[in-house]
Amino acid sequence: MSRVQTLTVAVAGVALLAPSASSAAESVHLRPPRAEARREAAGPAAAARPTALAHVAAPHRARIGPVARDGAREVLTPGTGPDGSATERPGAPGPGGSGTPDTATSDATASGAATTTGTATPVPTDSGPSPSGSEPSAPATPAPVTAADLLARVSGCTSVSKGRYRKDRGRAATVPVCGTREAVYWKADMDIDCDGRPGRHCNAATDPNFSSSTAFAQSDGRALSSEKLPYVVVPAPSSVWDYREHGVRGGSVAAVVYRDRVSYAVVGDTGPADIIGEASYAAAKSLGIDPDPRSGGTPSGVTYIVFKDSRVAPLEDREAAETEGERLAREFVDSAD
Repeated sequence: MSRVQTLTVAVAGVALLAPSASSAAESVHLRPPRAEARREAAGPAAAARPTALAHVAAPHRARIGPVARDGAREVLTPGTGPDGSATERPGAPGPGGSGTPDTATSDATASGAATTTGTATPVPTDSGPSPSGSEPSAPATPAPVTAADLLARVSGCTSVSKGRYRKDRGRAATVPVCGTREAVYWKADMDIDCDGRPGRHCNAATDPNFSSSTAFAQSDGRALSSEKLPYVVVPAPSSVWDYREHGVRGGSVAAVVYRDRVSYAVVGDTGPADIIGEASYAAAKSLGIDPDPRSGGTPSGVTYIVFKDSRVAPLEDREAAETEGERLAREFVDSAD
C-alpha cells in the first residue's frame, strides 16, 4: 500500500472514533460529573444555581413528585409561584447527590417556614416574665379600714366602767366606757379642746377656757399643739373609770369615727372626771367637724376607740399615729373576741 493510501485510512479511522461536538456538549449538560454535583450541593453555589438547570439536565423527565426514584420521600419546601401563590419544590440534594436533603438543610428550611406564618407565642415559664413582658403581680395590699368596718366591730358594749359619764355639764350621765380584749371605746359628742401651745386658732382670745398646757407633752417637753396634732381627751382617773388600768396612757393610738370618716389620733390630754367626749382642733377638722372652740363640735355621733397597750413615740408624730392606727384598726376589725 502506498503512503498516501495509508494516511487516508488513518484519518478516516480517527473521524469514526471521535464523537461530534454537539454530542459532547449535550453529554456534558445531561450528565454533570458526580464530584461536581456534590460540590455544588454542599457549597453556597448550590443555592444560587438557576432552577432551569434541572430541566436541562433531565429534559425527558416529568415534574418531580413527592417521592424520589429510589422510593425515599423528598422534603417539599414552600415557595412562591409567578402569580404570588404558594408552590412546593423539592429540597436541595444532600451530600450524596440524592433527592433527600441533609439534616442541616432540613432544619433551616423548617425554621424558615415557621417564621413566614407569623410570630410564635412565647411559652411562659415559672422563672421568667409573662408573655406580655409584665412582671408577676405583687400581693394585693389590704384595703383601708372604713368607718363601717369599725362601727360594725363596736356595735355592742361590754361596759368596763363602773358608771356612766355626762356629755356636758348639767346633762344626765348616759355614756359608758366599753371594752374588748384589744381596745376600749365610747360613743358621745365632740367638744373642741384648744389647749396646748397657742396658735392662730387656739389661744386665750379665741377660747375662753384656753389653757397653755396639756396633760401629756411632746418629746421636747413642750405642750402639744391642738391645731397641728389630732388628739383625744380621756376623763381624769376616778372611781368611775381609770384609763391607766386598761392599757391607756399618753400617746396611745386612737381611731375616731364620724359618719363615713375615720381619723387616727393619740391620747393627748385629760378632762373633767365626770365628762367624756372631747378632741383637739386638728382632730375635729380631719373629720369634717367645725373646729371652732366657741361654736364648733357636734352634739352626737362620734365614736372613740383607743387601742390598748399602744403608743406613738414621739407623741407628736402625726404620720406615725396614722400608720400605726391603720395597722391596729385592721387587726381590730379582723379579730374576734
